[in-house]
Amino acid sequence: MRIFHIHSSGVHELTALPHHLPEQGFVWIACARPAFQLRLAEIQQHLQLLTGLQLVDLHVSDLLNAQLPSHYDYTSQYDLLVFRRLGTGNGDSNAGPADVLPGPAAAAAQPAAPAPGKTPPRRGGPPVLRRIDTSPVGFAVFDRVLLTVHPPDCLVRDTYATRLLAAVPSIPHGDVREGRPSPVAGSRLPTSPADLMLRVVNLMVDGYLELRRELTRQLDHWQTELLKPRARYVNWSSLLEARLSLHMLDEICEDQRTAVQDWIDALETWAPPDTPAGLRELDLLKVRSRDVLEHIERVVHHVRRLEQSTETAVQMHFSVQSNRTNDIMRTLTALTAVFLPLNLIAGIFGMNFEFVPLIHKQDGFWWATGAMSVIAVALVLLFWRKRYLARTSTR
Repeated sequence: MRIFHIHSSGVHELTALPHHLPEQGFVWIACARPAFQLRLAEIQQHLQLLTGLQLVDLHVSDLLNAQLPSHYDYTSQYDLLVFRRLGTGNGDSNAGPADVLPGPAAAAAQPAAPAPGKTPPRRGGPPVLRRIDTSPVGFAVFDRVLLTVHPPDCLVRDTYATRLLAAVPSIPHGDVREGRPSPVAGSRLPTSPADLMLRVVNLMVDGYLELRRELTRQLDHWQTELLKPRARYVNWSSLLEARLSLHMLDEICEDQRTAVQDWIDALETWAPPDTPAGLRELDLLKVRSRDVLEHIERVVHHVRRLEQSTETAVQMHFSVQSNRTNDIMRTLTALTAVFLPLNLIAGIFGMNFEFVPLIHKQDGFWWATGAMSVIAVALVLLFWRKRYLARTSTR
């Protein structure tokens, strides 16, 4: 568990849960899911001290549920957003309470090691497909407290915490812009729990955008292999895994878009602040929320385009194979047509009659062979001119 005090002059990491709110700024409580489960009573007690209320039991269940899709909910006192981020395979199952308990308690809470000879199940297919494994991150947004519940191996929390601690703003006198004290890039601090939540969500969406680029490169490689007419494509299992993964990613992004859209709709119902600074902060929240929604829609659009292009490549592959089969059948048919009159001539001269023209002549064989050759050459030239023997271009 990590606790931060974020205010206009900087960020400080606290060693324990505070018993009262600071005079300025807000508090960010970021804990792993096992830590939240083990220290639930303590966290609820401190939320009561800091905000005057506790989390609803149903919302506690949502924060503890590792299979919950992205969604948004609210009460009159706080908002709850669950957003699925890209995982690292079996992250939730590999870490446990030892991440949050010191000393002997960590050893006692450490999950049992897998039996010898047994390995945890892994997703099949290329490495880029194994990255499409998501886990939920929960956000409970109070007026001056942000509680986040992460998977045990969540790099998003640590990455953004490092970024916050590195953002030490310098405050020129009289220069305060949008509630942030420094115009220097990278030193703009969140002004509220909702602002911090949107920044973390935006960081998670950026992970999907990076995955989108890797998926594009992988699928482009497969499409190139599919469209090679002389090659036999044998990687159908990976292609099927890719199509299933893209369909799953589409569903995940749809849930994310719905959750963020519900959050934006809830922002519209907030009472307008009385001060210009408060109005400015609310407008910035709306702008940042729409920016996050636009990023998610970009991912959804690209995923659907990848699904469509993959399906098109498969259809083109079978179309190319069908054209190749047609070329072979057309060539065999033309050769059969060439040899058909030759077989007819050979059959006529092979009949068991005593008086057949050219049978008893010394040069009869050569006449028959010459006639058959002339007919064969004439038919080949005719079929070549009709393009019956020409192959379909596959370049």
